[in-house]
Amino acid sequence: MTETSSRSEPAIPSGEGGLARLRIDLAYDGTDFSGWARQPGRRTVQGVLEDALSKQPPGASLAGSVVVAGRTDAGVHAAGQVVHVDVTRFAGETHSRTTPVSPDGLPDLDRARHRLNRVLPADVRVLRVSRAPAGFDARFSAAKRHYRYQVSDAPWGVSPLRRRDTLAWTRPLDVEAMNEAASQLLGLHDFAAFCKKREGATTIRELLELSWQRVDDYELHMSVSADAFCHSMVRSLVGALLWVGDGRRAVNWPAEVLKSRERSSVVAPAHGLTLVKVDYPPDDQLALRAEKTRDLRDLNDVERSR
Repeated sequence: MTETSSRSEPAIPSGEGGLARLRIDLAYDGTDFSGWARQPGRRTVQGVLEDALSKQPPGASLAGSVVVAGRTDAGVHAAGQVVHVDVTRFAGETHSRTTPVSPDGLPDLDRARHRLNRVLPADVRVLRVSRAPAGFDARFSAAKRHYRYQVSDAPWGVSPLRRRDTLAWTRPLDVEAMNEAASQLLGLHDFAAFCKKREGATTIRELLELSWQRVDDYELHMSVSADAFCHSMVRSLVGALLWVGDGRRAVNWPAEVLKSRERSSVVAPAHGLTLVKVDYPPDDQLALRAEKTRDLRDLNDVERSR
């Protein structure tokens, strides 16, 4: 779910008349996207968002790519994704009557949201555009990321109205067994067994929440939270716990897989997964959080390099 760090990413803008940083909150249906990150010849969330930003009326122009709180895989949805983008200010230029600007040289952000949603396809919606506080970095300032996985264990499958965001699991699921297994995975561990390997990326993560709840007769939700996730980690955890829930594996099996550090082949489909929200520290702690996260990621990359 995360990407390796890079010191080449844009620095946090500062200084009058230079760059300004905007925070964009958005939601999307990931069904028809090849994931978040822009890829040649593929439809991606980053691609359509940056294309929409580039089509805005004359005004504050982009100074680089958008930076996302957490990359989502192909088919994964988001209800509370966060990105930041750096833009140049008007800096005293003549403004169009149709492009109102605020005293700090930025266009009206409510109108910017409206214009973006007019250009964006229906499966992406910008919920809010705001001036980012000093020190804000959508990726590195994030303190927690929260995901939800939705499953239906109805014997007839999943409702046609929920087929795009809920997994059909036709075996009855034991929530108590899944939660007992999940409790053994909480805390700081090397989740290599539940992560798709990426060169130079750490698999050490602190799992803060992992629990299942039956919200209806046949509908179950899994809630999972951590400071960050490695690639395919959440869907691998879901897959292992579903095998416990339907009785094919014992309650202690996921913990044994975790200790083995051998990659599990049980990975749940992407469409049941949604990024629910991203938490950030108070404004006066954003820059410190970003600095610590960058340093930690760089240290892990060095230690794990071969």
